[in-house]
Amino acid sequence: MTAPVRTVLADVARVGPFFAVATEPAESADPTWRPLRALGSAGPAEPGALGDRIAHVRRVLSEQAGRVVEERVAASIALQGLAARLVSAPLAAVALHGVLPDLGRDALHWRVAHTGPWPLWTDGERPVRDPAELPALVTEELAEPLVRAVRTLVPVSARVLWGNVASSVAGAKRVLGTERPEAAPRAAELAAAVLDHPLLAGAGERRPPGPADHGWTFRRRSCCLYYRLPGGGTCGDCVLSGRA
Repeated sequence: MTAPVRTVLADVARVGPFFAVATEPAESADPTWRPLRALGSAGPAEPGALGDRIAHVRRVLSEQAGRVVEERVAASIALQGLAARLVSAPLAAVALHGVLPDLGRDALHWRVAHTGPWPLWTDGERPVRDPAELPALVTEELAEPLVRAVRTLVPVSARVLWGNVASSVAGAKRVLGTERPEAAPRAAELAAAVLDHPLLAGAGERRPPGPADHGWTFRRRSCCLYYRLPGGGTCGDCVLSGRA
């Protein structure tokens, strides 16, 4: 028997903060929740919450760096954080329970937080989706509108942003495999299917697994631009990692 969506997402949230999606019915009365679709509609004339988020990330990074950070760097890192929040829960739900809750653009809601990642909420009574829809849900419904909206606001490479999405998928797979080793093989299989979607297929490659990975390790073909911050360095899956 399939577990209720609230039970599935409560278990998924225990994997880590980036996997958390609230389902409490009382939250529906909170007017500060906004459907994810609203983020994808941001544009130069009305940047909205997405523009505010990029500006917030830029201020924080500039304070840490002691100088003004490039806007494209802030946009890339803001998108990376959002992508990690969006892809983790659906991947874990299918890997752990064989259930894909409806976490699409109309079902999933966000609320502004001034520190840390934005909270997410969905109605736990919505019908589940076919788990085979996971790659399309992650890439076409969740990631593509955000990538497009970020690029409308800030001139940052699509290759960089899609690399961030791919890195988030691989990162969710790694964390899930570490926290729930019994789900590691299924997580690797599902993450590979997402990365093989046409929107992500050129973002990187799967290599023999390193110590923290099961099945494979991901190496992206781009950089999130974090290295452009003073002392920023590179991430473990960065195309620049290991170069002089």
